[in-house]
Amino acid sequence: MLNGKTALVTGSTSGIGLGIAKALAKQGANIVLNGFGDAEGPQKEIAALGVKVAYHGADMSKPIEIEAMMQFAADKFGHIDILVNNAGIQHVAKVEDFPVERWDAIIAINLTSAFHATRLALPAMKARNWGRIINVASIHGLVGSAEKSAYVAAKHGLVGLTKVTALENATTGVTCNAICPGWVLTPLVQKQVDAKALALGLSNEEAKKLLLQEKEPSMQFTTPEELGELAVFFCSAAGNNVRGVAWNMDGGWTAQ
Repeated sequence: MLNGKTALVTGSTSGIGLGIAKALAKQGANIVLNGFGDAEGPQKEIAALGVKVAYHGADMSKPIEIEAMMQFAADKFGHIDILVNNAGIQHVAKVEDFPVERWDAIIAINLTSAFHATRLALPAMKARNWGRIINVASIHGLVGSAEKSAYVAAKHGLVGLTKVTALENATTGVTCNAICPGWVLTPLVQKQVDAKALALGLSNEEAKKLLLQEKEPSMQFTTPEELGELAVFFCSAAGNNVRGVAWNMDGGWTAQ
């Protein structure tokens, strides 16, 4: 379905980003990975799916490195057809205790990086009259949670950016949509589980159940694979007129 297309997925060396990259690769898209940590393993996993893969280690808090990554992708594959803005970090603290430098970093990586990647990807997408921009927001792009001021602000902002980008390109073949997952058992969420287990003297499994029952009626984590399949749908012909949505995969979180 996506043979000959190129997808750039930020924050894709693990977790949700890698899940989405794999799902797009299974449909034939060449992949540009980005992220910290081990890049060799994920590259091998993608290459094993029979597509071309490249990696760029841009720090998504730095516009000049984002520009270098976008140029790298264009040089490598000619153009970017699918941009998945997924890079994200988290910090938990009350507003009055929130470290200013952590606020700045979260806004930069979770929100501003998506603006920079999008502005750089759009001209070539519009020139070919086809493109897909998928912003991985969060259920926290739709609702709030205590002690997550920067993350919630960034993700609400990302949903807003999604809507504006969709509207500005509504008469073209370029769409922009957001995915809003509830709890996904990524390394980021596992840290929260570990912290809860330690603080309350619980086993890891007990801490997971407690985390889920606070918010997610289904009592199950959404998987990176499921999120990848939603990204594939957005890229399919069925997604041609899906524009500006914030699609929650949250086990009923926002239905309450």
